[in-house]
Amino acid sequence: METLPIKIYDDTLRDGEQQAGLFFSYQNKQKLAHLIAQTGVDGVDIMPCVCEQEAELAKTLVSEGLEIFSATLMNRQFIDLAKDCGVKRIILIYAVSDRLLFLRDPQIRQVKEFKGKTIDDDISGNVIEQIRQNAIDVIAEHLHYATAIAGLRVDFAAEDASRADFDFLVQCIRSFSPYIENFILCDTVGILTPEKSYIWVNDLLQSTTGVAFGVHYHNDMGMALENTLQSLLAGATLVSGTFCGIGERAGNIPIEQVLNGLRVRFGIEVKGINYDAIAPVTDYIEKLGVRPAPPYSRTSQSHETGTHVNCLFSDPNSFAIFPHGSIDVVFGKWSGASNFQYLFEKQMHNPQPRTQYEKMRSVIKSLAVEQERYFTANEVLELWKNGVFK
Repeated sequence: METLPIKIYDDTLRDGEQQAGLFFSYQNKQKLAHLIAQTGVDGVDIMPCVCEQEAELAKTLVSEGLEIFSATLMNRQFIDLAKDCGVKRIILIYAVSDRLLFLRDPQIRQVKEFKGKTIDDDISGNVIEQIRQNAIDVIAEHLHYATAIAGLRVDFAAEDASRADFDFLVQCIRSFSPYIENFILCDTVGILTPEKSYIWVNDLLQSTTGVAFGVHYHNDMGMALENTLQSLLAGATLVSGTFCGIGERAGNIPIEQVLNGLRVRFGIEVKGINYDAIAPVTDYIEKLGVRPAPPYSRTSQSHETGTHVNCLFSDPNSFAIFPHGSIDVVFGKWSGASNFQYLFEKQMHNPQPRTQYEKMRSVIKSLAVEQERYFTANEVLELWKNGVFK
């Protein structure tokens, strides 16, 4: 049996819990974190900026000696928060596809002629070049801050990398490599195939130097496992996933499948992994009644994460790849004001003031943490009618 030093990053308690309608109690997350740590993974992801309870959990787990890292949005305040929690490593996340960059670029959002448009409209090459350069500038600034000022170890997660322009992706890798240890390629909406995965990673490795590649693949088309294995064969050295494959839409790559797939199919064991400790993790998750939504299913078209719903509000193709699918929005700890905007403007055709959406988000976040649950659209409307959001 060959042993390879592949890094395994666990996202069960962050990206996994972003599965629409899923809520882990504080106690369950703490228990799961310790079970996951016993498997020998290289770190467990906790996102302190979501709410006070997550920040408190990160501090507790660090104090208990666990290797905790934090997925972090491009915001100095969030970088500082992760450091204050005792975290030594962060993964800075930013989109690199033209589709998401166009939707999120702060300059573009203020230009009248682009209101209501997506990247599928007649957008000039100059505008595309500008949003790409803006992204590189913002990312480089925050990478410098996180490493040189905050003194953190940093990886970069290229959100929606599988839909990014190849040459721009190469430019990003070359620009960010002085700051980071790993460049994590994200197939955020699960569009890759095994053949494309191998060629893509191989070509990127041939075009760049100085940084290791990780992969973070979603399972929308049911191919995340094979895509991940092919990427490792092509030269990727890090896998980010979740136990049992839980996560947004149809979930993430299941870590236990990667570890056992390498072992059974290729005779490869991952250095440092305690294979006997895997079953207690998956058994515990199954005991909680948690499982990912099947690929292509109606359930897998549900969304709770606020940043995703915000993009869906302006561009249905941003986080929904199936033309026949219908978007279902739920509400909970991971929701943003955009979830409520989507409900009232897209579905109810009854717009409310922005301040009302912000109030709803604050109330639902508190209720979700207090009651350890999520809320359906009908429940939110009932709370609204009863004056809970006033």
